[in-house]
Amino acid sequence: MATTTVEGVEHGHGHAHEVDFYKESHGLKSWLFTLDHKRIGIMYLVGTLTAFMIAGILALIFRAELLTPQIDLLVNAANPNFQEAASLGRDLYNKLFTLHGALMVFVFIIPVVPAALGNFFLPLMLGAKDVAFPRLNLLSFYIWVLGTAILAVAVLAGQLDTGWTFYTPYSTTKGVGPVVLANLGAFVLGFSSILTGVNFIVTVHKMRAPGMTWNRMPLFIWALYATAVIQVLATPVLAITLLLLVAENVFNIGIFNPAMGGDPVLFQHFFWFYSHPAVYIMILPAFGIISEVISVHAKKHIFGYKAIALSSVAIAIISFLVWGHHMFVSGQSEFAGALFSFLTFAVAVPTAIKVFSWIATLYGGSITLNTPMLYGLMFLFTFTIGGLTGLFLGALSTDVQLHDSYFVVAHFHYVMMGGNVIALLAALHHWYPKMFGRMYNETHGKIGAALVMIGFNLTFFSQFMMGSRGMARRYAEYQPEFQPYHIASTIGAFILGLGLFFTLFYLVRGLFKGKKVGANPWGAVSLEWATQSPPIMHNFHDTPHVDSDPYNFPEIDHSRATGGHH
Repeated sequence: MATTTVEGVEHGHGHAHEVDFYKESHGLKSWLFTLDHKRIGIMYLVGTLTAFMIAGILALIFRAELLTPQIDLLVNAANPNFQEAASLGRDLYNKLFTLHGALMVFVFIIPVVPAALGNFFLPLMLGAKDVAFPRLNLLSFYIWVLGTAILAVAVLAGQLDTGWTFYTPYSTTKGVGPVVLANLGAFVLGFSSILTGVNFIVTVHKMRAPGMTWNRMPLFIWALYATAVIQVLATPVLAITLLLLVAENVFNIGIFNPAMGGDPVLFQHFFWFYSHPAVYIMILPAFGIISEVISVHAKKHIFGYKAIALSSVAIAIISFLVWGHHMFVSGQSEFAGALFSFLTFAVAVPTAIKVFSWIATLYGGSITLNTPMLYGLMFLFTFTIGGLTGLFLGALSTDVQLHDSYFVVAHFHYVMMGGNVIALLAALHHWYPKMFGRMYNETHGKIGAALVMIGFNLTFFSQFMMGSRGMARRYAEYQPEFQPYHIASTIGAFILGLGLFFTLFYLVRGLFKGKKVGANPWGAVSLEWATQSPPIMHNFHDTPHVDSDPYNFPEIDHSRATGGHH
């Protein structure tokens, strides 16, 4: 791709000794008040990954509790009044999984890819100097911090044990304080999401480099654009829902109270009308990442560019029409159930288009099995399992059996973690040299990837098995016949935890000990690789000019006879 008018920029040695954006200004204040999209992205990355670590440690605690069928870890078994202690243990268990869910969903998984990686790379990939509204960008970060703080206070104040979904009537009878605070926290976090979405939409429309038509935009940008549309349209519904729940708790106005003519199921409709599109806020950016990673590390033009781009938009639209599949057993009409079931299956079509396109991209490519590619292939495996098991939950007849069982937990984690988190790991390894100008240890990367793969599948595949046999979710105690599955799941969770902590170790170590790299270590052709690593403050010296699409790998595309090597 011809990038800029400056000689040598494609090769990374135009303006060789330019100061990168880390060194442009120093001190804590320069970070706290920065308007540079890259610094804001790094701050989001540190914040969201910290939330991920805390939520992950909580998961390990309650997985350890589930090693045995009865409450033991979370109570003092020596307590003479064991019944009372067991009751306290169950309460603590409920609080742990509520906190785990709320942190993972609202604080980590919804913002991590758009706010952290999107902020860093969207302007770079468009050939822009920054996002459209830099001050709004910084404000959205501080709103995210505020929302996280309110949520943390709600949890530390104790008594929040409603699950992350805040279902009525439980959340309206539980005592006002914690539920109201937690709702307020999630409400504030929603505003951060909306502002980021608005910023991205305007940036994509108004700030593309000359020559970058919609058909030449990287697929990661298409995915972020579709995500931003959902953020802007769906998040206000969550905000209104949470405000209604706060009003119900504080003023007892009876919106969700049947005794006063309200309907507790109405809350579920409102909640899932946002929260199902939110699943796609989590997964669409991951799809964009995988398109970049697979194309670059197979050195091959992406297969079906337009189909992948438009399927992102199709998923964004259909995502608003499927919320009722969470409510097949809530007493909605049979016709509504059948309609939601049909629409749920419809989402599989644009998703399958992507998966088959990625596999077709791999075919005949010059594949490098490095760490980003391993995570890319892992994504194809885990996300496909997540998608296919969703069909059982989308079909009315099987959902009635599987609803609220561990099968749902496993499916949700295969989509969210097997999708979003695995793609995030692929992205961190793929863009690490661009973000930090150094390279992590490749051998460590492969060991980490193997641990994550083994641990993840052992943790959640065993949950499919126990869920299909009737093990209900969200219980601290269970029938002894489920214990072997729980033991397998807990061992897997600790292997997964080990893999993630090991990954954290070598990525942080790479910041100090890693080998310095040039502008384009992977030989990629999208615009972010045309500037130095790490990028300079204003990204590009001259406005880049784009004259081909970002997946043009001539070595394979135009000279297959040579076997696809450089």
